[in-house]
Amino acid sequence: MTAAPEAVDLARLQFAFTVSFHIVFPAVSIGLASFIAVLEGLWLKTRQPHYLDLCRFWSKAFAVCFGMGVVSGVVMAYQFGTNWSGFSSFAGAVTGPLLTYEVMTAFFLEAGFLGIMLFGWNRVSERAHFAATLCVAVGTLISTFWILASNSWMQTPQGVEIVDGRVVVLSWWDVIFNPSFPYRLAHMSIAAFVVAALVVAGTGAWHLLRGRRDPAVKTMFSMAMWLLLIFAPLQAVVGDLHGLNTREYQPAKLAAIEGLWETKTGGTPLNLFGWPDMAAETTRYALEVPHLGSLILTHRWDGEIRGLKEFPKDERPNVPLVFWSFRIMVGLGLAMIAAALTAVWLRRRGTLFTSRRFARAMLVLSPTGFVALLAGWVTTEAGRQPWVVYGVMRTAHAVSPVSAQQVQVSLLVLVLTYCLVFGTGIYYLLKWLRVGPVLPGEPSATSSSDHTSPRGHLAAQTAPALSGLSGRMDTDGAHAT
Repeated sequence: MTAAPEAVDLARLQFAFTVSFHIVFPAVSIGLASFIAVLEGLWLKTRQPHYLDLCRFWSKAFAVCFGMGVVSGVVMAYQFGTNWSGFSSFAGAVTGPLLTYEVMTAFFLEAGFLGIMLFGWNRVSERAHFAATLCVAVGTLISTFWILASNSWMQTPQGVEIVDGRVVVLSWWDVIFNPSFPYRLAHMSIAAFVVAALVVAGTGAWHLLRGRRDPAVKTMFSMAMWLLLIFAPLQAVVGDLHGLNTREYQPAKLAAIEGLWETKTGGTPLNLFGWPDMAAETTRYALEVPHLGSLILTHRWDGEIRGLKEFPKDERPNVPLVFWSFRIMVGLGLAMIAAALTAVWLRRRGTLFTSRRFARAMLVLSPTGFVALLAGWVTTEAGRQPWVVYGVMRTAHAVSPVSAQQVQVSLLVLVLTYCLVFGTGIYYLLKWLRVGPVLPGEPSATSSSDHTSPRGHLAAQTAPALSGLSGRMDTDGAHAT
């Protein structure tokens, strides 16, 4: 059944709203889980106390992000039944098992060892605790694997046939390892590490600006900048490979990303900026660089890229949205690379921890990881339209037989609830990050007796909530990531 366009648009807006909240928390969790495992490993190897202090400090931030990821993921899962029953009926044979595999292999691993990671200090051996931390970190990556397998299949469907209006799986290998899956998995995993690195760098910059130069603050700021130096350029390389894959399997999306309307022979220019006009089928005020489009998107000087006019109008995505979201992502990525290289230069001069100008810049740059992440997802998902399963099922045919008024009410309720629940969680998280890791000579961040300091007070407030969270994981967290 095809619903009215208004209901389709509102259902898409609702899903976009909930997924935008959801994706940022697992992204931080994925990066922080691996960062915490490295910190604990360094502590076990060197016995330097600041590694342990950082490990405990970031474990609390991880727990808050993990909990909010669980809650937001459950809401997303319900929408498949309420707003997108057509999609569930059509493609449930693929998406249902993939999400089940994620729960059985990843979430159970995370939830099973999270309690030991958070509350097992001085209760289990050091090796057992480190093993639990590693299991949580590995679990976040396994979860990423299955979620990206499901999403990538929707982008480049393989290994199925349609029987009586429903998908039937022919090869699970082809379903999971579909043509875009390796690139999307690498792109998203690296993005999570970049987001976490920027959060850590921003926290370190905040405390450097407040005059702290102790080993814990300097170490987390230094490690974050090294991570950014590794992963930001690597993300550009993976993005280039992903672009080549998109050109082959989703040419209309690539044409929208580049604002190209005509297929040009002998070399395609790159539109650095401009305003795509879908009615006039042109990109106005375009700033072009001759042949650069062919060089980047085909790796050939005269490579050909199909223009949007080769596709029917009802099979084109929202070109201005895709065009500009992609440029926001790339522009912020270049800023991250520049920041990482600047950190290398300052490190060689011995002023990495004393340059207030650079610390302020990193404080400003810190939240842009989330902006780049969301811009990338807008590019990916809006660029796929009007298909929910690319080339197979249109989004208009995937929505439930609901009225626009029904979706409006549920969207309003979600907006109000999210602002209250996640606003509170984010406020607490920022408050904890402002407190910072343990100062030299101060009691441990996990000490139950230190309730007089701001850190001890926050830790005392957190313990009951985290304890309750760990007890509810097995029932509330079917879609943590």
